[in-house]
Amino acid sequence: MGFDGQVWKLVRQEEPLGEIVIDEADFPWLHGQFVPTTAFGEVKPWFDESLVLLEAEEYERFDDAYERISGALSLVAPSGPVAEFLLHIDGGRAWFRWSDEPFDEA
Repeated sequence: MGFDGQVWKLVRQEEPLGEIVIDEADFPWLHGQFVPTTAFGEVKPWFDESLVLLEAEEYERFDDAYERISGALSLVAPSGPVAEFLLHIDGGRAWFRWSDEPFDEA
């Protein structure tokens, strides 16, 4: 099954924050165009901060910052919400990996 053209949604509770239109699959990552709603502006700084920390290789601080994203937001696949995800958004691009089961904490 190909992922190209699928639309994944980023939500906060029931509030839509944006859509990701998949245009590239590089297992385990999916990449696509990110189309934000106006409500995304409220959480955009969270994604900006997480990218800065990731690029600076400050992984412990990244984990702490990313908890805010994973704790408050949900990623919804075409088949429904996923249990766990790691999502990066930079401008009009998004890339993520997901699992139907929670990620292993080990």
